[in-house]
Amino acid sequence: MALRDSLIILKKRGRNRRGRGFSREELKKAGISQKQALKLQLPVDLRRRTAHEENVKLLKQQLKVKTRKITKRKTAKKAS
Repeated sequence: MALRDSLIILKKRGRNRRGRGFSREELKKAGISQKQALKLQLPVDLRRRTAHEENVKLLKQQLKVKTRKITKRKTAKKAS
């Protein structure tokens, strides 16, 4: 399942919809800059201003996965 498919934005009447990317506030709460998010190929939606806790948790989880992959690649290159 792609990250974009799992990104959720809550609407007014309790309905959920898929989002286009994480807001700046969500990135800030997760401790990542906008530039870093784009380098890690995380979707960023500059128009959004809200921060949903579900998205922050999802972002932190994805950060762990992506940083593990990057460190594995770096250690594999050094070993070669």
